[in-house]
Amino acid sequence: MFDWKKPTAQMLGRWQPWHDGHTALFEKALKKTGQVCIMFRDVSGVDAGVDGQADNPFEFEEVKKRIIDGLAAHGYEHEKEYIVLKVPNVTDISYGRGVGYTFTEHDLGEEIHKISATKIRKKMRDEDQL
Repeated sequence: MFDWKKPTAQMLGRWQPWHDGHTALFEKALKKTGQVCIMFRDVSGVDAGVDGQADNPFEFEEVKKRIIDGLAAHGYEHEKEYIVLKVPNVTDISYGRGVGYTFTEHDLGEEIHKISATKIRKKMRDEDQL
């Protein structure tokens, strides 16, 4: 069961759509704390207001299902190792000194970094799946 008091890694994104690169990042985050809060920036159907983030066709419930199905395929259980939350269109994270958390950028390797949700969306449109 997900423990709301336990140290937790946070992943904040649009997840348009969830893909293997996101899963690889999830696995790194999970190793860091043992559980992850995946936060979905609610930008469905609008420009997220950040350069290169105008294409957001997926609504929260579909994104959540894709995340749950994608992670289940790797043996992870929703509300056990992770939760999925809808949040506003967060474009800035501000903090003061000594806030009690860190920021970690994980190097996932060249092959994972090549995965592109933009290319996935284009392929889905070309195949009339979107």
